[in-house]
Amino acid sequence: MTINLKKGQKVDLTKGASGISELIVGLGWDPVKKSGGGLLSGLFGGGGGQDIDCDASVLMLQEGDRLHEAVYFGQLKSKCKSVVHTGDNLTGDGDGDDEQIFVSLNKIPSSIHKLVFVVNIYQAVQRKQDFGMIQNAFIRIVNKNNNVELCRYDLTENYSKQTALIAGEVYRYQGEWKFAAIGQGTTDPSLKELASRYS
Repeated sequence: MTINLKKGQKVDLTKGASGISELIVGLGWDPVKKSGGGLLSGLFGGGGGQDIDCDASVLMLQEGDRLHEAVYFGQLKSKCKSVVHTGDNLTGDGDGDDEQIFVSLNKIPSSIHKLVFVVNIYQAVQRKQDFGMIQNAFIRIVNKNNNVELCRYDLTENYSKQTALIAGEVYRYQGEWKFAAIGQGTTDPSLKELASRYS
């Protein structure tokens, strides 16, 4: 049974749940439906009518929250093969997960203590786009072995003027894995700047 989380809440993923070692982390979003056209809408509607290309990524952190490696559309697998990104979705259209990341908890090196799941808008500054143009954003954790959803966090805050989101974290605590719902918006223009927070 799915646990619906609110911002700041945490949930155990492996404690008392024998055999959960393979996760699917699904992230989804939809573009806000454009209202009726017209000249003013075209001039001031933002986004230039272009699709909004959101990119999900994983920042793998060592102790002290220092970046070890990033998995994103340009590098779909971690070097240890514990984190695998299934690929880029350019528009966010359609139901369900827009991008998925597979995580093998038992393959994550002991030096890695946290996986931070982030979403940023590709070329947000150049395209004049922000998360105020996105709706129905969520992150969910699924047991890959039986496809059962363990928990879900709907990002319902107003993220206008934010160009990136720190959606959630899977982290080690006393030998077990937990998930934390973060939901923090930032104005980082790209993954590079977002990742530099952890350098």
